[in-house]
Amino acid sequence: MKVLIITYYWVPSGGSGVQRWLKFVKYLRDFDIEPLVYTVDNANYPIIDRSLEKDVPNDIEVLKKNIWEPNDVLSRLKKKSTKTSAGFLNPNPTFFGKIMQYIRANYFIPDARKYWVKPSVKKIKSYLKENHIDVIITTGPPHSLHLIGLQLKKELNIKWVADFRDPWTDIDYFHQLPLTKTSKRRHFKLEKEVLKKADASLVIGKTMKKNYEDYSKNIHVVTNGYDTEFDGIKEVNLDKKLSITHIGLMNSDRNPKILWEALSELSEEIKGFRNNLEIKLIGKLANEVIEELKKKDFKNITRIDYVAHNEVKKHQRNSQVLLLAINKVPSAKGIITGKIFEYLQAKRPILAIGPEDGDLAEILEKTNAGFIINFDDKNKMKRVIKNMYNKYKDGNLEVSSKEIEQYHRKELTKQLSEILKEVVSS
Repeated sequence: MKVLIITYYWVPSGGSGVQRWLKFVKYLRDFDIEPLVYTVDNANYPIIDRSLEKDVPNDIEVLKKNIWEPNDVLSRLKKKSTKTSAGFLNPNPTFFGKIMQYIRANYFIPDARKYWVKPSVKKIKSYLKENHIDVIITTGPPHSLHLIGLQLKKELNIKWVADFRDPWTDIDYFHQLPLTKTSKRRHFKLEKEVLKKADASLVIGKTMKKNYEDYSKNIHVVTNGYDTEFDGIKEVNLDKKLSITHIGLMNSDRNPKILWEALSELSEEIKGFRNNLEIKLIGKLANEVIEELKKKDFKNITRIDYVAHNEVKKHQRNSQVLLLAINKVPSAKGIITGKIFEYLQAKRPILAIGPEDGDLAEILEKTNAGFIINFDDKNKMKRVIKNMYNKYKDGNLEVSSKEIEQYHRKELTKQLSEILKEVVSS
C-alpha cells in the first residue's frame, strides 16, 4: 500500500507544524505502508531545525514543487506593519498594517498558499499517470492544501484523507481576522466541502470531531504524541531553582496574566520564594507578554528564542514544572497543543491554564500528569503553586503519570494505518 502525503511543512522546517507527519512517515513502513511526500521546493520557513532530518527515512521519495507566496511581497512592502516582532498577528496595527491585514484576510482564501494549489494538482496528476498511489493525504494548516486533495478527488476520484492538525474556521486566531461576511461564508463553504468530499478526515481531539460531525460521519481522532525516549540524556539533572518552563510560541491570547499575578503575590507573601523562582520561556514571545513581565519584579527570568528539538527535550526533563498556556479564545475547549504529549514524556509536573472541561483537561486527568486551572481562578493558581513550592523545598516535587504509552508516535501511526487501510478497502 502506498500513500501520498501532501504537506507544506517538511524538513528542514522546525516548529510544531512539521512534527505530526514527519513522525508518521518515520513509522508507516512498520505497518506495511509506503509513504511518499509532496512538499514545497522553496518554502520560506520561519524556523529551521536540521536536527529533525535524522527522522526522515534515507530512501523516502520526496516530490517538490516551487511556490509563489504573496506574503513575501507584502512583508517587503511593510515588514512590521501586520505582525509583532514575535511573528504574531498585531492587535494594534498601523493604518498601513490594517490594510495589509485586510488584504491577507479577504483576498487570499483560505490562505496565502492558495497559489500552490493549481500547479500542484497539475504536477501530481502527471505523477499519477506513471505511478500508482492508493490514497492521498492532505494536512493543514495551511488549509489551502486540502483544496489540492479536493480537486484531485473531483478529477480522478482517488481515495483522499484530510488531516486537520488545527481547526479551520474554529482556529484560535480566526476571530481576530478582519473578514467580511462574504469572506467568512467562503471559508465555511470550503471547509464544509472538504469534509463532505474527503473519504475520511483526521482530527486531533474530541471537540474537533464533535464540531465536524455535522458535515461528515467518517471522522477519526488521532492525537499528536511523543516519540522515542530522551536520546543522550542518561540521567535527570533537575534545575536548582523552582523553574516554571514554557516551551513554544506565546502570543497575546496565551499570555498567562493570572500566573504572573499569582507568582508576584507569592513572591511577596512567602519568604525566599522570589529568589528560588525561575521563569524559563523558550520560544518567541508576543510584545504583550514581554511588557507584562516587565511590570513584575521577578528576579530570575530566562528567555531563549528557539532551540533545536533535541535540546528542547533536555529543558523539559530538567525543569521542575512545565507550563502549558491555552489560548483564551472561544474555541479554547478544543485546543490541544502538541507540546502536551512531550510534556507527558518528560514526566515532570504540568501546570496548565485553560478550560477545566476541555480536551486538554481530560488528557491531564486520565494521565494524572498535572493540574489545569481556569483562566481567571487566581486563588486556585496560588494554592497549586504553593503546594508545588513546598514539595520543591522538601525535595519531592514529582508526578506519577500513567497510561502515556498510548500517545507514543508509533502507537498513533498504528491507529493511522488501520484508518488508511479501511479507506482503501471501502
